[in-house]
Amino acid sequence: MPVRPVLAAALGSAALLCVATAPASATAPADPTESVTVAATGKLADDGTVTLSGTYTCTDATGPVFISSSISQDSPTFRHGIGGTQAVCDGAVHDWQNTGKAGSEKLAPGAANVEATVLELRPSGGLPLPYFHATRKQDITLAKA
Repeated sequence: MPVRPVLAAALGSAALLCVATAPASATAPADPTESVTVAATGKLADDGTVTLSGTYTCTDATGPVFISSSISQDSPTFRHGIGGTQAVCDGAVHDWQNTGKAGSEKLAPGAANVEATVLELRPSGGLPLPYFHATRKQDITLAKA
């Protein structure tokens, strides 16, 4: 079975659960030693592919961990999911990079807002529940690749 559909289904399920379990502060990490950063510039290819990047640090994971990212330009309430990368929670600083297309709406070079989240699917009673290691919202510049 291909990994991508399974990963997409798992992240989609976690996203539904996140609506009800999101932390009160969207920028505060669960542990002060954990963090995620977003690079000040994202890349926009001619075909609409967006590349976002940054760094992260996390510890004590018992389930699979992912770095998810989303971008918005004109509407602060409408975000485009841009890829997802598996994370390693060993306490070290790691680079992350996500690539994807924004869907039917075109993004343009210029100001944008990115949200990056380090999310673990932590086993709990047979169900994987979302656990937020770190999240960050940041204004960036989207530049031609």
